[in-house]
Amino acid sequence: LENQKKSITTNMLFAVRCASSLVGRAKSPAALNAGTKSLTARFMSSDNPSATFDLTGSFETYNLDTAPEDTIEMDKEELMEHFKTMYTVRRMEITCDNEYKARNIRGFCHLYDGQEAVATGINAALDLEDSWITSYRCHCQALLRGGSVKKVIGELFGSVEGYSKAKGGSMHFYNKEHNFYGGAGIVGAQVPIGAGLAFANKYNAKPGEDMQIAVACYGDGAANQGQIWESANMASLWKLPMVFCIENNQYGMGTSIDRHSSHSDYFKMGNHIPGIRIDGMNVLAVKAGFKFIKDFCGSGNGPMYAELMTYRYHGHSMSDPGTTYRNREEIAFTRSTRDPLEFVKKTLIDAGFADADEIKQVEKEIRKQVQAEVLEAKQGAKPSTDELIKHIYAADTSIGNYETPDHIRMPDFTRVDPAFLARCAASRTCCTFMVGVGLTNVLYRVDWEQYPQSSVHLLVLMERRVHCCTSEGFQYMRWTVAAWYMSSWKGSV
Repeated sequence: LENQKKSITTNMLFAVRCASSLVGRAKSPAALNAGTKSLTARFMSSDNPSATFDLTGSFETYNLDTAPEDTIEMDKEELMEHFKTMYTVRRMEITCDNEYKARNIRGFCHLYDGQEAVATGINAALDLEDSWITSYRCHCQALLRGGSVKKVIGELFGSVEGYSKAKGGSMHFYNKEHNFYGGAGIVGAQVPIGAGLAFANKYNAKPGEDMQIAVACYGDGAANQGQIWESANMASLWKLPMVFCIENNQYGMGTSIDRHSSHSDYFKMGNHIPGIRIDGMNVLAVKAGFKFIKDFCGSGNGPMYAELMTYRYHGHSMSDPGTTYRNREEIAFTRSTRDPLEFVKKTLIDAGFADADEIKQVEKEIRKQVQAEVLEAKQGAKPSTDELIKHIYAADTSIGNYETPDHIRMPDFTRVDPAFLARCAASRTCCTFMVGVGLTNVLYRVDWEQYPQSSVHLLVLMERRVHCCTSEGFQYMRWTVAAWYMSSWKGSV
């Protein structure tokens, strides 16, 4: 217990250190926020005033002769649009939390609240022709790249109107039309794909013109993977317009960065590859920083490492309460001193762009809109079982043209023996994937009203089997069994 207290204290001190100025750490965020108004030069127009905002202390560079400007000019409409985007993401993720707890969303679910400034700032600096791929924490990016709350939530509800037609779930969003390539479910696996996208962008660039860049976002927990080092080597050899973007939210799952990485200055990990560290809680800094990165990489200078200092309010996923390896005081401290939405609200007010009442009205309208889209998503149709074997075998190279070979056939679920499944569930040889995925898929498709006694037996045995296990796969199965039980029999047993 004493060691745990020391660890929590260390994490609190680290959070305080991250909250301080990145260059020299001379000013705290509170001091920077307090000085926003006095450091802001305003240029008023009749309807859309603009202002220049100070970004001193928001950047730290490595192996670079230049750096982003310490100021950024932005008008009211642009800054208000950033706030609306971030607040929509926040409300959407809070809704996901509630719907998950109500068992309307199942499976893995990784939320982005606390990190909204990162994706919003990156998207604001990029062109739609720039390629973007990220990890499984991808709801926000999907929304920004051609999505809507209805499509994102619909995907989580398993609706055919969802972003990936109910085949992707929380971790696998994709929109090629908007150059968004995922949503990758395997830790770090998106980075080599990002290098491939960068290669394609360089290959397709017209001579004498700047290249479109590729951004691969990953967390601090993935930063030491071998596939990332290999991708960096190729990107450097070929001078690819590639950005290795580390969203440093201070924890790799439940392990703080000072415990899981011997080198925690991630923006310096590229050795000779240039790097930059950015205040990831300040959307203005992220936007300015990534405009600098885009210009650098797109003009043929090769790849760059970008580390964005941020923080997630939820646990790693919905199965993680997020308070066993950090305490509530640490989370509350970050909310009160570094919250990205509160920063934008204060900036809007200090610049004279809006008052508190106007911002509250905007928040009210967004909450209403998000709620309306969620209700629409709940009405979405579920995919038929025939969809299981579609989009697997391509008939030819044309998009959407698939075939179903003769040897592929749907199983006859009416012939499944629930007693056999019960024995499987009780067996100690059951593997996580069999229980967590295969068995629950069968649960949803068997006509259990024909086998009421056996299905009760199955439920009890699986509950006993899973109760003593701690792996996420078994926990997932346990939750889905409970959800199936409630939804299928409606309390009739």
